[in-house]
Formats: sequence, C-alpha cells, structure tokens
Amino acid sequence: MIGNSRSFCHGPAMKTFLSAIFFGIAANAIAADFRVTDFGAANDGVTLATRGIQAAIDAAAAAGGGTVIVPKGIFLSGSIFVKSNVRFVVSEGAEIRGVQDDKEYPEMKTRIAGIEMVWPAALINVCNATNVVVEGKGSIDGQGSFWWKKFWGEDGKGGMMKDYVARGLRWAVDYDCKRVRLVQVYESSGVALRGLTLKRPGFWTVHICYSRDVTADGLTIRANIGGKGPSSDGIDIDSSRDVLVQNCDIDCNDDTLCLKAGRDADGLRVNRPTENVVLRDCVIRGGQGLFTIGSETSGGIRHVEAYRLKAVADTGDGIRFKSARTRGGVIEDINIHDIEMDGVSRPIVATLNWYPKYSYAKIPDGMTNVPEHWKTLAKPVPPEKALPHFRDIRIANVHAKNAKKAFEVEGYAEAPVQNVALENVDIEAAEPGRIRFADGWTAKDVRVVARDGKKVRLENCENMKLPESVFAAGK
Repeated sequence: MIGNSRSFCHGPAMKTFLSAIFFGIAANAIAADFRVTDFGAANDGVTLATRGIQAAIDAAAAAGGGTVIVPKGIFLSGSIFVKSNVRFVVSEGAEIRGVQDDKEYPEMKTRIAGIEMVWPAALINVCNATNVVVEGKGSIDGQGSFWWKKFWGEDGKGGMMKDYVARGLRWAVDYDCKRVRLVQVYESSGVALRGLTLKRPGFWTVHICYSRDVTADGLTIRANIGGKGPSSDGIDIDSSRDVLVQNCDIDCNDDTLCLKAGRDADGLRVNRPTENVVLRDCVIRGGQGLFTIGSETSGGIRHVEAYRLKAVADTGDGIRFKSARTRGGVIEDINIHDIEMDGVSRPIVATLNWYPKYSYAKIPDGMTNVPEHWKTLAKPVPPEKALPHFRDIRIANVHAKNAKKAFEVEGYAEAPVQNVALENVDIEAAEPGRIRFADGWTAKDVRVVARDGKKVRLENCENMKLPESVFAAGK
C-alpha cells in the first residue's frame, strides 16, 4: 500500500497534474495584462484599494483570462477573489496589506477547523474557480495582530480565550472568534500558489479545502512577525486531493504542514478524504509540528508522501499524528522519509486523544439559543464510527538530535496504531519515551540514544518486531 504514494509522486498522476498547472500558466502568460492601478487601486498603504484590485480581476475574467499585475507599492485591502483563468501577480516591491476591519471581509459558507459554517472570507480567495495562478516576488501581509488580540487579549493572557475557558467553553472559542485567514483555495481546481512571502495571518495562512490539482511552490511564510498569533498554521490541506507542496520556508505558531479531513459528525457527514498529497523540500523554523496529520481526520487521509523536510530549533514536534475518540476516519498509506530535525521536542508523536478540552464539545446544561455551529460541534457521533484508525505508515531515514523525548505514541486498545515500519531512524534525546496501544510495528536499523540511559517503553503492544536493544516492555 505504501507504494501507492511513491507512484503518485513520480508517476503519471503527478505528471498530469503538473502539466495542467504549467499549461494554465503558459495560457495566461499570452493573454492581456491588467494593472490594478489602472482600475483605481492606490498604492499608498492608506487608501483602501479593494475595489480597484477586484475590478482588475473581474476585467481579466470577463476577457476570458489574463494577467492581473499588482505593481510596486503598498495596497491596503479587504477580501479579494481571484477568478478562473486569471494569473494574479504580486510584483517585487509590492505588498497587499490586509485592512484591520472586520466588515471588509464578507462572511461566506466555508469550512473551518473541520466543520462547515459561515466565516469571514480570507484576504486572498480562490473560490469555485479553475486555472488560477497567484504568484510573485512580493508579499501579502494579513496584519493579523488585530485578530490575535481579540482571541487572547492585548497581553496574550485574556481576550475571548480567557472568558470562554472560565465558562467551560474552550471547545467553542476558536469558532466564535472569527479570525481572517490569509489565503483560501476553496472548491477549486488547477491552482498554483508560487513564490510569495506570506506574513501575519489572522488565523491560518494557507487553507486548501475541497479542492484538487493544487500546488504551493516556493512560499515563504512568516506568521510570527511582531508576536505569535493563535492558530497561525502554515499550510493546511483539507479534504483535498492531488496536492503538491514544495520548496517552502515556514515559520508559524501552530501546525506548519498539516493534513485535515473534517471533524466528528460533520466531517463524517461530508466524508471527503484528503488523498494523493506530496510534501517535499521544505524548511520549518517554528510551529508545533514539522508535519502533522489531524486532528480533523473524519473523512480519512491516504496516499501521502512527505520527504526531504527539515525542522530547525523552535519547532515543537516532528512527525505528529493527532485525533480524538469522536473523530473517526482511516489514515493509511503514509510514507514519510528523509527527515532532519534539530531541537524538536518529540520527533515521533501520535496523540489520538488530543487536547480533550478542545476536542470534545459539550453545551452546558440549561444554555439555550446557542449558535448553529455549536450544535454541529456537539452532535453525537455513532460509536461504531467514532474511533480513528491509523495504519500502514512508513517512517524512514529520519535523523533527529537535541530532542527532549524520542517517542510519544498512544493509540486506543480498540484501535491501536497499526503496521508502522521504522527504517534507518536515528534519534538522540534526553528521554526515550514510550509507545502505547500499538500493533504490528517493525524496525530496521533503528537507533535511539537517550541521555537517561533508558529504552523506549512498550505498553499494551502486540506483534511488535522491534529490537530489544532499543525497545523494552514497560508498565
């Protein structure tokens, strides 16, 4: 099964995908140019330029396609929507800067953190479109501190987060504090994001949802300028297929490269997997994980290859799987190899009962007239569909040093983490850690050197063909 991800990466499916993307770029290159300043967009960083930028995009789309050029200067803007057959170029020296005003981001139906709900549009949107390129040597700055302060206050210790936690509503605050994403690709196909510098999102930086044939190439993400925003994910691939992410450099404050597929009852209802994904040649400088699957796993995630990824100091975890006992979904055929990590906390992590205060929604007794999305979050999941299943995973050619804990893996007795093949894994850490509720793991050329001199503990595991020099039965 693992071979499927390799064939996607190097075989006909990927070649067809890349050909379609570059054909679209070539087709747009010969069409007319539309400069946003010719449509009234001011580049003084003070005058709102949304209408002028959108007018240039609309004119290009009406002409059957074309290149929209954002020239040098600062363009203050609310939500803009790039349409089919448009190449949107943010030139070197140009910056689109998000205006700090909620009313400039119209609410729309989308998916946020695993559920469908009404939420503000992103600063840059590609929605229900085909053959779109968003690229350039310029930058897009969300000025996200406006929304960060709403979430956790001026001092980072208050805001909506403190209020909701005090009321037992930790699970609701991320959905109620509507923060603006930087780039959204939604229900679209044949989309390329290339070369841009993306800064300070109000929420996630790049969200690819319900889409196919998408590439993100050469993006530089700097979410932490001037502070660290809550949930400032790097690139989230959500119930999408045939996606390539490569040559990206990411510094954010949450998941960096993350695969998702819906949350709980709503995710099971939608039932759209994330599949045929390649992530390669990226550098991670911060965040909570080098490469993450979950916690939204309900629709399933499969046929994934992640390789030549490098995490440097300040990255929280390395290879990170997370879910919850109400998420469901099958995660399978995951091939992770050629990974370098220096200073990450835990190189290999699977937490399938992740963050209970966030993961399990319960509307307090006696509370009425609650938002519809609260009802969606709290809808019961049938027991037979509730547990997530992680299986058929290859982790190879992994080298990690200066870690705190080598392994932290915990599945369920009823749904252990199954069939993980470890090959040429070399980890140096303060502690070895443990693997709990796992089945059918194998190892070849695995070395874990823990400074406390102990071995990796195996608890409630079966059929584990792991070397006794590295792994030991625990309590």
